[in-house]
Amino acid sequence: MSDWARVQLHVVTGKGGTGKSTVASALALALAHRGRNVLLCEVEGRQGIARMFDVDPLPYQERRLTTGLPDADGGKGVVHALHIDAESALLEYLSMYYRLGRAGRALDRFGVIEFATTIAPGVRDVLLSGKVYEAVQRNSRNKGAIEYDAVVLDAPPTGRITQFLNVGGEVGGLAKVGPVKTQSDTMMKLFQSPQTAVHLVTLLEEMPVQETIDGIAELRAAKLRVGGVVVNMVRSRDLSADDLAAARAGTLDRGRIEAGIRAAGIDVTPALVDGLVHEAREHAERRALEDRLSEVVGTLGVPTYELPRMSGGVDLGALYELAALLRGQGMA
Repeated sequence: MSDWARVQLHVVTGKGGTGKSTVASALALALAHRGRNVLLCEVEGRQGIARMFDVDPLPYQERRLTTGLPDADGGKGVVHALHIDAESALLEYLSMYYRLGRAGRALDRFGVIEFATTIAPGVRDVLLSGKVYEAVQRNSRNKGAIEYDAVVLDAPPTGRITQFLNVGGEVGGLAKVGPVKTQSDTMMKLFQSPQTAVHLVTLLEEMPVQETIDGIAELRAAKLRVGGVVVNMVRSRDLSADDLAAARAGTLDRGRIEAGIRAAGIDVTPALVDGLVHEAREHAERRALEDRLSEVVGTLGVPTYELPRMSGGVDLGALYELAALLRGQGMA
């Protein structure tokens, strides 16, 4: 269904509340096998990775986070983590490309860096995405740094992802020539190449699905490669199609419901049966909506993956379960 083996940068986006941070974390675990080094990074300042893996807040420094999901032979890789902030990225940029070590820190003390990253719209995104680019395309300027087999970015939400990755357009209004323009053009070559894939996370709800559709159109218009769509928090199917149809029509067998209640050792009352029938109808109507939206997602022309709703919440064990499902479906 895909050629993700060629992809070095996996960008994971989605409408807020769809669980994109969970999917990004699970994807990083799935990719880290057979000795592969994977970097999981974030750019929104929420420390979502630290909360997801229950570790201390991450600094602007690559840290070993955990081992990845083992393969069939037991081979594991390593997942590293990085929390990227614009001010630290600018200081590193000044140090690497202009050798402004102490001078750069002096600028920071005077608040010049904060001014530079807030006064010009788009500069902050360019700095954040620039660090992601550096992690993918390591060179001699960053001696001793780990070379990663894959980088997974927990990216801004769908409504901002095209602007975030379209660094050429952002820099175009700031610099027509010079090293900044040259570097932004180089970054765009990576972001628009087969080495990068933008995966979108959605729920089977109307607004997230519509935002996914709009996001795919915007990404393609900007010549950014769309990866797969991950349908997250899919509900388990506990009722047959016939029972769902009966629930929607209000024709469930009340006698069977009453018998089931008695078998559970619970006193039967008309109010209890009415409440269960009402809940069954709501569930069936919700399931019908989800089935319709699932068909819509299936028409988007991109690989689609499903992850279940985790009834016990998402901890490290659940992340490994989700990673195994992504790998089993061919995403890693």
